[in-house]
Amino acid sequence: MLDFKVRDIDLADRGYMLIEWASGHMPVLNQIARRFRDESPLKGLRIGACLHVTKETAVLVKTLMDGGAEVALCGSNPLSTQDEVAAALAKMGVRVYAWRGETTEEYYWCINRVIDFRPMITLDDGADLVTTIHLSRREALGDVLGGTEETTTGVIRLRAMAKRGALKYPIIAVNNAYTKYLFDNRYGTGQSTIDGILRATNILLAGKNVVVCGYGWCGRGIAMRARGMGANVIVAEVNPIRALEAVMDGFQVMPLNKAAEIGDIFITATGNINVIRKEHMLKMKDGAVLANSGHFNVEISIPDLESISGSKRNIRPNLDEYRLKNGKRIYLLAEGRLVNLAAAEGHPSEVMDMSFSNQALCVEYLAKNPGMEPKVYDVPKEIDECVARLKLRAMNIEIDEMTEEQKKYIESWEIGTI
Repeated sequence: MLDFKVRDIDLADRGYMLIEWASGHMPVLNQIARRFRDESPLKGLRIGACLHVTKETAVLVKTLMDGGAEVALCGSNPLSTQDEVAAALAKMGVRVYAWRGETTEEYYWCINRVIDFRPMITLDDGADLVTTIHLSRREALGDVLGGTEETTTGVIRLRAMAKRGALKYPIIAVNNAYTKYLFDNRYGTGQSTIDGILRATNILLAGKNVVVCGYGWCGRGIAMRARGMGANVIVAEVNPIRALEAVMDGFQVMPLNKAAEIGDIFITATGNINVIRKEHMLKMKDGAVLANSGHFNVEISIPDLESISGSKRNIRPNLDEYRLKNGKRIYLLAEGRLVNLAAAEGHPSEVMDMSFSNQALCVEYLAKNPGMEPKVYDVPKEIDECVARLKLRAMNIEIDEMTEEQKKYIESWEIGTI
């Protein structure tokens, strides 16, 4: 039996059903899996993955195995693992090390177990696997051909590594594919973040003042969905272009210090540290709700919240009440971790279908193109467009093609005003 560590292997039967449900809503990845079974393009590859262990991730792992790869998997967040899915993957022959509620020490133990597998390609969500290899497990670098990165936060970290000359193998930024961030980050994060907040609180959004910190693609999606639920949406931004876009999209824009006084629900989605701090918390209404949709639990300063609080109690799963020394109450969701996965199930399968199809095809690309320079690459355009075409085909949608005359015209410069 392969090595693994999960909460309860007897949960596997439930996990199989969850994976089956997800697979039924991931037609693009299923098309890729059928080709992989015929061609075995990943035969002989050892893949090490640090991803949210969800039913959708399981469909990706199965696809990679269909291509001939062996896979070791750990969770990319201590609270995002679906234990039933982890158990099912273990029974399928995956070296999986993940369970919901890991301590920080256990989290990195799991990452190191994946590194012990000596992966030839890494799949990361947040860059903890890559940075651990570079910082403390450098002996594993010799085996690695390349890797992929799933999320904005990880891409930021990896670009910083590349800029400083610290990155030792090529990484494809799957997050930057159009068929990833235009859909996953916007529609996936928008829906799943609201889902997590509602599951944790069951509060009414209509009429509430919802403050969205950050107006990148995730922030755009959250703001759009919150408005759709009847909320009054306020955007806090540091980037003047994104702030202007939020204004043009019809949202109020103001500094967080001002928004803190009127907000009912605060959602961070910036990828940065200490976005909501003590000075903001002290201005908040009694009963304000704080939620984070960024990858790491650093966007809401929990040390600041604890320093101004006199007591803390758990009201219900993923909902902690902090009673401040001034008598007001602030509610923190999912311990400040990404609320869409800790308090809900993450993105819908239909959205992850495109994200993980990019992952699978980028792994194939890395396998076929060894020796790439160690830097961060965008997803090749042909892969991005392939995913879009496969998705349209699965939806029974046809589009036009340019005529030969149009192709010639668009590539010429001689023809002007006629």
